[in-house]
Amino acid sequence: MKQYPISRDAWCYLAILASLIVLAYWVWPWLIILPGILFLFILFFFRNPERDISTDELMLVSPADGVVMDVERVFEDQFLERESIRVRIFLSIFNVHVNRSPMAGEVVFRAYRPGQMIPAFKSHASELNEKNYVGIQNKHSQILVTQVTGFIARRIVCWVNKGDNVVKGERYGLIKFGSCSEIFVPTNVAIMVSPGDKVRGGVSVIGRVSAE
Repeated sequence: MKQYPISRDAWCYLAILASLIVLAYWVWPWLIILPGILFLFILFFFRNPERDISTDELMLVSPADGVVMDVERVFEDQFLERESIRVRIFLSIFNVHVNRSPMAGEVVFRAYRPGQMIPAFKSHASELNEKNYVGIQNKHSQILVTQVTGFIARRIVCWVNKGDNVVKGERYGLIKFGSCSEIFVPTNVAIMVSPGDKVRGGVSVIGRVSAE
């Protein structure tokens, strides 16, 4: 999928706001302030920067920009179906909201669950909120990444489907206006982040898969 500096999901909002700016200017120039501010905010929120991605096949990179909320062992029952390590990342409205694949591989699992809109930083948001699951597999490992909506977020966008191949750091979707992203990995992955760490999607190393 072709990528642009501003995600295509913003284009409809920008077109509407641009029309409102033109209309407001003809009615009374000062009226352009509010739609103008919203126009700039949408440009900022939907920014889609290029990133330098590590080529090390055993390194798993962050699926999102944000702050690591917790790292814990859980039983993942959607795809991995075994004890796993979950790294949960909170995205504020100031973070880049494009999600990236932590590793190269084939999308072998995809599921969606409707849900509530609890603030994404709450510990129980993952269990109750709207959520999208993407399972990726390669010769080294299997992982699951999720997109979880938050209090403001109202729509999950996912650009990949089961059977697609992704490269490490490839953009696979976004969540609009505040959210949470999770990565579930096998217990043989050495986690390299801690709660409170700031991470960048496609750049920050979440963990390293054991070569054994």
